[in-house]
Amino acid sequence: MKEFKNRKAKFVTDSGIEIPAFINQNTEEYKTKLGDPGSYPFTRGVHEQMYRSRFWTMRQYAGFGSAEESNKRYKFLLEQGTTGLSIAFDLPTQIGYDSDEPIAEGEIGKVGVAIDTLKDMEILFDGITLDKITTSMTINATAAVLLCMYVAIAKKQGADLKKISGTIQNDVLKEYIARGTYIYPPKHSMRLITDIFAWCNQNLPSWNTISISGYHIREAGSNAIQEVAFTLADAIAYIESAQKAGLDVDKFASRLSFFFNGQINFLEEIAKYRAARRIYAKIMKERFNAKSEKSMMLRFHCQTAGSSLTAQQVENNVIRTTIEAMGAVMGGCQSLHTNSKDEALALPTEDSVTTALRTQQVIAYESGIADTVDAFAGSYYIEYLTDQIEKGAWAYLNKIDELGGAVKCIELNYQQDEIAVSAYEFEKEIESGERVIVGVNKFVDEDHPEKLDLMHIDEAIGRQQIEKLKKVKAERNNEEVKRDLEALKNAAEGTDNLLPYILKCVESYCSIGEISNTLRGVWGEY
Repeated sequence: MKEFKNRKAKFVTDSGIEIPAFINQNTEEYKTKLGDPGSYPFTRGVHEQMYRSRFWTMRQYAGFGSAEESNKRYKFLLEQGTTGLSIAFDLPTQIGYDSDEPIAEGEIGKVGVAIDTLKDMEILFDGITLDKITTSMTINATAAVLLCMYVAIAKKQGADLKKISGTIQNDVLKEYIARGTYIYPPKHSMRLITDIFAWCNQNLPSWNTISISGYHIREAGSNAIQEVAFTLADAIAYIESAQKAGLDVDKFASRLSFFFNGQINFLEEIAKYRAARRIYAKIMKERFNAKSEKSMMLRFHCQTAGSSLTAQQVENNVIRTTIEAMGAVMGGCQSLHTNSKDEALALPTEDSVTTALRTQQVIAYESGIADTVDAFAGSYYIEYLTDQIEKGAWAYLNKIDELGGAVKCIELNYQQDEIAVSAYEFEKEIESGERVIVGVNKFVDEDHPEKLDLMHIDEAIGRQQIEKLKKVKAERNNEEVKRDLEALKNAAEGTDNLLPYILKCVESYCSIGEISNTLRGVWGEY
């Protein structure tokens, strides 16, 4: 057994009972289906010691208004004990429009931070050393551009790119399925993704090149089985695309990561994560002939469910988030974001963000559930649920294969239709009272309206952002900008890896809109 530097000298309960890392029943069926923690098929977790050696990364998703305001929030979160940043971008940034374009009006800085050029990223990370933290960026269609901006900042800080770590979501297929922030047709989006895989393998080896997301699929109304199945179907499509581009699966698969939705059904969620790991391990070993166990490990970030938060009786959301976070930890997440109680109404205040972070810290340091690797293994009900989720997910995966794969199914609206049916049934249950939502359709308290101090984004931020962009465009070398965008256009028409061209554009202060419009001009829009 490997030796670990434990975070505790001794693992015991409050009563002095020694806590084993895990218990193995030692039956043949148990070994085949479950294995040991840290071993194929990873049902019980991807690391042998899990949180006994190190806690999950505690992230808080944040970004709003200007880069200056978001920078202050990030520094506040780091001071409160956050161990990784998670960046939200506004809608214009997500779909490749500059703040001064008419389509961006009214959306600048509203659901995330506005980023137009490298100058904004310089402000966003001012005073934050990139080789000392990990950063997750929730960005998809423009992921290549934001990644290059991050790399440009790291280079300016003199950081060793081989050691820079973090994640870009970069999962555009789920945008077509559930969320809608796509730009280009699927074929060209897939090219950008595989270019990122290849470039990072050579230049940014510690970076997670994609976070294949079930989160938004679940938020759109899917059930747990659909969340697992449609997420893994997207993973299959990405891996196949990378292989067609000539990449060796064992050279890029270890940097693939996943992003799941932590829902309120505590025991089903624990089983969901276990089933997802087991299915993925089998897919990688048997379908893609991966040789490295690292290629077979499903590593995942979890965010508690935004869709479970209610505008009524918002204090109840703290309870919901706690249950969801405990399910994610019991299910073996590698990083976790806990939603704030007021997010059904507005962007979270500093006070509510602090409570959300403290929720993770109490679970980690006080609850004792991180002291053993897999507390639920061997539970008849958990193993039954795990098997049933696996069975249902395989049925969907086989159907998607029959129909021609995830991309073809998106074009047929297959996943979208399945999610819509599930979402409709869920809402019907709430309307009828069959499904109880406390404070919404039962235990309603209409006599005591809540007075909350909500966060508001100053409308002046949009005007200020446009002025900043004008200043950058006036002061940069516009001849260099023109040359770099023309080189990117030529590369997009050919087959070269696009990342070096995008990085050059970023470093000459081309805007996200200019880069995206250059690619739109070659590829069109979806």
